[in-house]
Amino acid sequence: MPATSDRTLATAVPLPAGVPGRPAPAERGGTAPHPPTPGWALILLGVLCSAVLAALCWVAGHLHADPPLRTAARFVHLVALVVGLGSVLAVDWFALLWVLGRRRLADVLHTANTLQFPIWTGLTGLVVTGLFLRPDLASPLTQLKLGLVLAITLNGLYAHWLGQRLERYRDAEAPRRLLVRAGAVATVSQLGWWGASLIGFLNSQA
Repeated sequence: MPATSDRTLATAVPLPAGVPGRPAPAERGGTAPHPPTPGWALILLGVLCSAVLAALCWVAGHLHADPPLRTAARFVHLVALVVGLGSVLAVDWFALLWVLGRRRLADVLHTANTLQFPIWTGLTGLVVTGLFLRPDLASPLTQLKLGLVLAITLNGLYAHWLGQRLERYRDAEAPRRLLVRAGAVATVSQLGWWGASLIGFLNSQA
């Protein structure tokens, strides 16, 4: 597996839910919020994800699965797509309802936080099962799809970083620069998921 508002932030963002207009948990005498994830840790994780994806591409080029295994992998691939993309769309829908004034910001944040696991699970399932579907790594479309998968992954990590910065503004108006970044994250997420899904469909027809 996320136009100039944090209300459109619709990716695997681990944002804690909060109710606008109420003090943060630390201000109410509760548990203080967790410190933000260090930027260097997310960069390191992004490099690791890139290396893993490259290694999986090499494995896919040397893996020859028999027809029954390819059939099973194709089914799980479809399930992973439904889980991942469906979760992203659910967060987007709540964000849109908030823009229209029909949901609270707390609902959007809670939904994004709850669905981050199925989003990442769906993305992981797509990558792993794709190994058994005989991808044509020399095809420009397949290469574009791999680029979109990498973009979705790195975008999700950046969304995590951005979400932690937006948390401090849950009871106030966020700076415009963060709103623009949130809109960009949501746009990359949607283009990445739908683009990779479309290319996968086109490749299946070849």
